[in-house]
Amino acid sequence: MIGGARQPREDGPSPVPPSHQGCAIRSVRVHLPAQRGELRDRHEDGHHLHHLVWRLGPGVRVCSSAVLGGGIGPRAWILNAQVPGGYPRLDPDRHLAEIAGSEGLTGPGAGLMTAADVAAYTTGHDGGVTATVTTGLGVRGWAAAPDVDCLPHRPGTVNIVLTLPAALSDAALVNAVATATEAKVQALLDAGLDCSGTPTDAVCVAAPEPGPDGSEPFAGPRSTWGARIARAVHTAVLAGARPAGDLS
Repeated sequence: MIGGARQPREDGPSPVPPSHQGCAIRSVRVHLPAQRGELRDRHEDGHHLHHLVWRLGPGVRVCSSAVLGGGIGPRAWILNAQVPGGYPRLDPDRHLAEIAGSEGLTGPGAGLMTAADVAAYTTGHDGGVTATVTTGLGVRGWAAAPDVDCLPHRPGTVNIVLTLPAALSDAALVNAVATATEAKVQALLDAGLDCSGTPTDAVCVAAPEPGPDGSEPFAGPRSTWGARIARAVHTAVLAGARPAGDLS
């Protein structure tokens, strides 16, 4: 059952007063796509879980590695859903679609999943770019590692959702994902962690569809929009990774 929505603050979520629980609050929409997600909660199989929802509206393209709606194309929404550790289901795309349906989301969308505490999301902002990150680093390691047949299952995943007001070409959308990943690794190292991420990290980049004026051709870290993406992601990931760095 879907519960109440929380309106996020610039520096992260705030507690929900008991009198406000169960009252839906709309997202603040600064540009297309929506810059912020709604923080929602639900109950599944005895677990109290959270998810973030971006209701993007028409005319938005998303480039993502999401388990649901990955690739490049028009998307009406993005969902980042928390699941219990030791996730038992073998159909995460269907599960995400069920959660989306409960939220009344229609049309094509992108869905990410994490065992991290979604209510502890962090944000970074730079020049119109917003990065929203949920950080779980229980299975962190290096991308280039020897093959291992059996690894103990522990909750993890760094999910990054980026929104920006500038249209990007197909190549620039792909480049934006690469730039966000570079900035994530830089932030993890700056947090004192000896890793490049987790095996299941995901990125979503949402930007307006190209119009008559065309689109930005570049999103590398030294391009205008790429630099903003990198700084926003670095800020958000560093804030989320610092507690893990303190414990490492």
